Amino acid sequence: MTLHVASVGEGPPLVLVHGFAMHGGLFAPIVHALAQRHRVHVVDLPGHGYSVATEGNSIAAVADSVMTSLGSATPATFVGWSYGGLLAQHIALTRPDAVAALVQVCTSPRFVAGPDWPHAMSAETLTRFGDELRVSYRLTLQRFLTLQVQGSEAGRATLGSLRHALFARNAPSPATLAGALEVLMEADMRGVVAQITAPTLVVTGSNDALTPAAAGAWLARAIPNARHVDIEGAAHAPFLSHRDAFLSNVRAFLDEHTEFSRA
Repeated sequence: MTLHVASVGEGPPLVLVHGFAMHGGLFAPIVHALAQRHRVHVVDLPGHGYSVATEGNSIAAVADSVMTSLGSATPATFVGWSYGGLLAQHIALTRPDAVAALVQVCTSPRFVAGPDWPHAMSAETLTRFGDELRVSYRLTLQRFLTLQVQGSEAGRATLGSLRHALFARNAPSPATLAGALEVLMEADMRGVVAQITAPTLVVTGSNDALTPAAAGAWLARAIPNARHVDIEGAAHAPFLSHRDAFLSNVRAFLDEHTEFSRA
């Protein structure tokens, strides 16, 4: 199954992978800046945005769809936000030949809290969220957006951007959302992320209520060739609320770890 991929710019390939219930259009505020030195490929994941749903919703099935749709646009730097970051971890582990570098944005190796993992939401919270989606998924997603900017210094403006973008493309189906939520409930990459060989930048927001900065700090310590940047005052979408700080850190990392910068 070929997904919708919008490509722009020239240079080393850069792939942007969005978060749960969103679509690639949310990256619009940063695409032009990144495309000045890179060939940027913005993916709509299966069942999100302009991409049709696929039969499988497992992380492996979604990763296969992404890689098939990218074709020859690899090895690339993968920038994964939230759920997209978890997906990028999987790709870096299973297809290391396709990943030149990795940027993890407000994501985690595990999205559910446990006795040995306090840096996440409780399973009860996620389960209740899934139940609410089945009853009224549009209203529930709008409330979900509020959580994404909770604590951000630029929360109101960021929330406006998110709300404008949420249904700007086709709305994700309840079945697609249920499958993605199941991945978030079950995935635990803590035991394997140390095997990621790609240079990695982990970006967190100091006020992120969904994926706390402590989860990103742990991830940066676990991946051998990784470093952590925390954006003060940002919540779950720093590329929207703190665009300049986000781009400054990401472009510095890209300049260090792409073929373009060494040419």
